[in-house]
Amino acid sequence: MTEMTGAPAQVLHTLFRSDQGGHEQVVLCQDRASGLKAVIALHSTTLGPALGGTRFYPYASEEEAVADALNLSRGMSYKNAMAGLDHGGGKAVIIGDPELDKSEELLLAYGRFVASLGGRYVTACDVGTYVADMDVVARECRWTTGRSPENGGAGDSSVLTAFGVFQGIRASAEHLWGEASLRGRTVGVAGVGKVGHHLVEHLLEDGAEVVVTDVRTESVRRITDRHPQVRAVADTDTLIRTEGLDVYAPCALGGALNDDTVPVLTAEVVCGAANNQLAHPGVEKDLADRGILYAPDYVVNAGGVIQVADELHGFDFDRCKAKAAKIHDTTLAIFARAKSDGIPPAAAADRIAEQRIAEARRR
Repeated sequence: MTEMTGAPAQVLHTLFRSDQGGHEQVVLCQDRASGLKAVIALHSTTLGPALGGTRFYPYASEEEAVADALNLSRGMSYKNAMAGLDHGGGKAVIIGDPELDKSEELLLAYGRFVASLGGRYVTACDVGTYVADMDVVARECRWTTGRSPENGGAGDSSVLTAFGVFQGIRASAEHLWGEASLRGRTVGVAGVGKVGHHLVEHLLEDGAEVVVTDVRTESVRRITDRHPQVRAVADTDTLIRTEGLDVYAPCALGGALNDDTVPVLTAEVVCGAANNQLAHPGVEKDLADRGILYAPDYVVNAGGVIQVADELHGFDFDRCKAKAAKIHDTTLAIFARAKSDGIPPAAAADRIAEQRIAEARRR
């Protein structure tokens, strides 16, 4: 393990706790010259090299960064398994404000750390990182996806992420209301950035009424200027309490479903692009007890990882879109398993993913 200078001992002592998911490897990285501080977490390589994006975020502490990397990488193991990919789960987080701290030197240093893992981890874009950043990282690391088409990559993965989430919403509508259509339904989208604004386009094309919010006013303005029929509200708290909301789509950071939000949700369905939407174990049961159908986040937001995985073998958009379209059927299968086993959909998805990983271990 490569330790970040000054990393608190209590962080290192928790890396292999069973409740953190039993990670195979956690690398704490520091490059003094560029100011890089990063965490690379490999949860599992049972199905193949760990695959997951790089998040660039101003964490309040190193402990918070490690915790996020552990949670996100575990989620990637389950996401890749449910997407039918031959990849395990990994995630990297870079500590800092991407608007202030990101530099070519820092990204190159990060690429060298990823390369030092020898292909056990394949990286890509995430919150705070973009295609142009991956082009820089790839100069030091061949295990980099999410690059620009000009540099042999597939480009922006948010397009297929949004498409996959839309398929999850369609499946939720079919399961709950008997028709895979959003016509006449009201969908609230929290976060209309890289993925959310593409999702809004799909929803409008399908006949939905859309309500949006985002902490960035410019993101909301981009949507409402292009689509005046879209209604904007001040914040997420207002959105989730909106009367007549059929679907809530959290598309920003994690923890959107918690002890404060679940009791006041008005929507019958939650299906969005954000990772780690359930703030803690037990929230999935709280949703079920309220009669709210939850489409597991790591299942419906897998379109992006399907795209970047395909990039490793010669990217073909139509092939990827066809794979992402299967998220509709996968989501329906999870709802069916949840009903037959008498458990929430989140638990059903975990069981299916764990079964695939276990079968791979036995081979």
